[in-house]
Amino acid sequence: MAAMDTERPVRWVASSKRDFREFPDDVQDVMGYALHLAQQGGQHASTKPLKGFGGAGVVEIIDDHQGDTFRTVYTVKFAEAVYVLHAFQKKSKQGKATPQADIELIRTRLKSAEEHHRQHQTPRGTA
Repeated sequence: MAAMDTERPVRWVASSKRDFREFPDDVQDVMGYALHLAQQGGQHASTKPLKGFGGAGVVEIIDDHQGDTFRTVYTVKFAEAVYVLHAFQKKSKQGKATPQADIELIRTRLKSAEEHHRQHQTPRGTA
């Protein structure tokens, strides 16, 4: 995919950056590259839209490492930044569905990102 003229910054919501930094280095490398692609308007092969959020506006990166599954959820709904909403290790071994508590946390953090966006958007465009 073609890169944008300028790379969008990554904005970390709540504890997402601290949680991300607790992932194994190999997982951070894969997910960091996926976030870099998102900053440029692209999408990594290990990403997919998160179900329940109305399309591709909320995306999850999934990486398996030594039998564990790690996920980072971000949104590209806003033109000026990529907002990382949640980073967590999936604990449940039953099914691939994201646990409801994590979904609720993502919803709350998405609202925080929307509020941040409203407060910091420039008047000259739409997101």
